Amino acid sequence: MSPTTTARGTDATTNDDTTGGDTTGGPPADRTIDPDAARAQFDDALATHVQEFETFFLSRLIGLEFTYLPAEAKDADKEVCHLSFEVTELIMNPQGSLHGGIFATVMDISMGHLLRKVQGAAGATIEMKVQYLRPVMKGPATCEGKFVKRGRAISFLESRIFDRDGKVAALATSTWKMP
Repeated sequence: MSPTTTARGTDATTNDDTTGGDTTGGPPADRTIDPDAARAQFDDALATHVQEFETFFLSRLIGLEFTYLPAEAKDADKEVCHLSFEVTELIMNPQGSLHGGIFATVMDISMGHLLRKVQGAAGATIEMKVQYLRPVMKGPATCEGKFVKRGRAISFLESRIFDRDGKVAALATSTWKMP
């Protein structure tokens, strides 16, 4: 049985093991990436991307869905950038969980997109610290970026990734400089 992923990241596997590892602590021996599904996901990202906020290539490749909250608030009053995505073999590490670099990338995106939505201009990450608390296994995951302190020139933000059970899996804090 070989796990596969479709172009939008949906699991199309006949392997019922969703833990990402066997009882000895290692990944299942039959974990593979379907080359056709990987190409389809890449081709979909390439065909649908626009190198702008929310639609840039990497966000399309990961399969990020963007929501800003509160929904009824004006852009300048948004408080949260909520991202949702599927953890699939394409973005997993050899241990069978979401790769740490993807954790950091998604959290950086959540904070940077919130900053741009609220401030109306893109900022630059000066520094970011990530604390990994638990693995995120195959399935749905969410991320929320929020302001800690908003400033005209420097802002402080935090982001959290949640696993499919709603448990915090990682926390990032960052400092951003406005142009």
